[in-house]
Amino acid sequence: MSAYVSTPLKVFFRKSSHIIGVVINAFEVGSLVVGVGVLSALLIINVVARELGQSIYFAEEMSEFLVIFTTFVGLSYGVRRARHIRMGAFLDLMPASAEKAFTIIISAVSAIVMFIMANASYQYLIHSLNMGHTTPALRLPYWIFYVIVPIGFFMAGIQYIRTIIKNFTEKETWMSPEQQSEYDE
Repeated sequence: MSAYVSTPLKVFFRKSSHIIGVVINAFEVGSLVVGVGVLSALLIINVVARELGQSIYFAEEMSEFLVIFTTFVGLSYGVRRARHIRMGAFLDLMPASAEKAFTIIISAVSAIVMFIMANASYQYLIHSLNMGHTTPALRLPYWIFYVIVPIGFFMAGIQYIRTIIKNFTEKETWMSPEQQSEYDE
């Protein structure tokens, strides 16, 4: 009996991972498109306004927020699409079974790191909330700018968990939930 027969548990994990992936994909892609679009428009409009004599007073704060936002949403997107740094040459030299084992180990360690970072950034978020500092131009609490940081780390951790599930439920090696290993022959 093959280790890759579809058992009810594997089917459950595949379907659950797919549903989670669809929801996260909708959030990531929508957020990245809107975030980059608004950032681009804001910066262009601010340049034009500055040339006309009056800069937009909140452009710097909004730009900072949008860069933070797209960075941490993009973190999860990069993991899901296997656009993160990996040891391709090292994995290329391995037999397929070792490549799969190392991919699972690397994904597990990466997931743990992402969840630790999510917790640390959440603690920082709470500290920022308790400090009550506000931004100079918009007078918004700083913690609003930092909300996406633990969310981004947590979502990246979920993507690494999905990679582990994908590698346990599929015969081939998967670098991410959506990217099969480029090195399989």
